[in-house]
Amino acid sequence: MMLHVPDVLSPEQVSALRRRLDEADWVDGRQTVGDQGARVKRNRQLAEQSPVAQQLGQGILAALARNALFFSAALPLRFVPPLFNSYEGGEHYGLHVDGSVRALPGTQLQLRTDLSCTLFLTDPEDYDGGELEVVDTYGTHEVKLPAGDLILYPSSSLHRVHPVTRGARIASFFWVQSMVRDDRQRAMLFELDQTIQKLRARLGECEETVGLTGQYHNLLRMWSEV
Repeated sequence: MMLHVPDVLSPEQVSALRRRLDEADWVDGRQTVGDQGARVKRNRQLAEQSPVAQQLGQGILAALARNALFFSAALPLRFVPPLFNSYEGGEHYGLHVDGSVRALPGTQLQLRTDLSCTLFLTDPEDYDGGELEVVDTYGTHEVKLPAGDLILYPSSSLHRVHPVTRGARIASFFWVQSMVRDDRQRAMLFELDQTIQKLRARLGECEETVGLTGQYHNLLRMWSEV
């Protein structure tokens, strides 16, 4: 399941974040990938241990904690702290699949990458190219969202970033381990939760919404790995 999550950050939050990024030191993006990724990756990133990246990443996670749509779709258990990348002057990232397991920086813990996230920090009119292309069982999808919006998609999907031929494409990217490993089960829970919310808005709390909410939590209890 792919999902566009709008307005994760406000325009004011994006502007403040971009000012910090403009002053930061960028490194070769190939430092954070394995051999497969290094063969097709051409961009720049903030170093994983950069204090700026860590501080800005905490702000993004705080914003996501307040976002009901993101929580409903991702059912997050753990996050790899957000990273930041920049593409310009023809930089790109060729077709690849994200690694299945990543270490959590500063710990001995490993995280299973169920979901990949890209939070756009540059508006589409400010650069040419740079589309995120995701290939899944339903076809090929190109994504280029307003600054402050996020795309969520299964980490098992093949994907690429097309060359940026004008301007700069700046984004934050990170991975989520979900409470529910299976993408189909997670999609079913999301659709059920969204239906409950719509019924509650139309009818108020009633016998039907209480019953459906019970079924939602029973399924989550059955499928979650917490």
